[in-house]
This record gives sequence, structure tokens and C-alpha cells, in this order.
Amino acid sequence: MQKLKDLEQAISGLDGDIAHLAFDPHDPQSIELAIQDFNIAIDKRLEGHARNEIVVNIAEQLKERGRNAILERAAAARLEQEDEQ
Repeated sequence: MQKLKDLEQAISGLDGDIAHLAFDPHDPQSIELAIQDFNIAIDKRLEGHARNEIVVNIAEQLKERGRNAILERAAAARLEQEDEQ
């Protein structure tokens, strides 16, 4: 029962924008820093729930999705800029 209550609190902590990220789509280091910033934002939102394996699993999935979204945004921005030239 406690794990379910903990899960509810963790999920409610993820409501809304997780992070506002800005990065240079042409700079791999900038992209990597954005991914790290996103991961840190997830960890901060879920602070105090690290012992709940369900929350940890959700956090890892969110981090992977966030990483993929950042990489996709960077690739799309590079393609868009190439098309404009």
C-alpha cells in the first residue's frame, strides 16, 4: 500500500513541464548538456522516491524518452536549416 501511495506522489510530481531546455542542434556537447539537464530535472522531481522500484523504472523510461526527443528535435532543426539554404 505504501508503494502505491509513493507512486501516486511521484507521478503527481511529474505533472506539468519537466524542464525548459535550450541547445544548439549543431553542437553535440550542447545536446548532451540538454540531455543531462533533463535527467537532473527528472531526478529532482522524483527525489525521495528512489527506493520504489516502480518509480525508478518510470524515471528511467522518462529519461530515455526525453533523450530521444532531444535528439529528434536537434536532427529536425538541422534538417530544417539545411532545407533553408
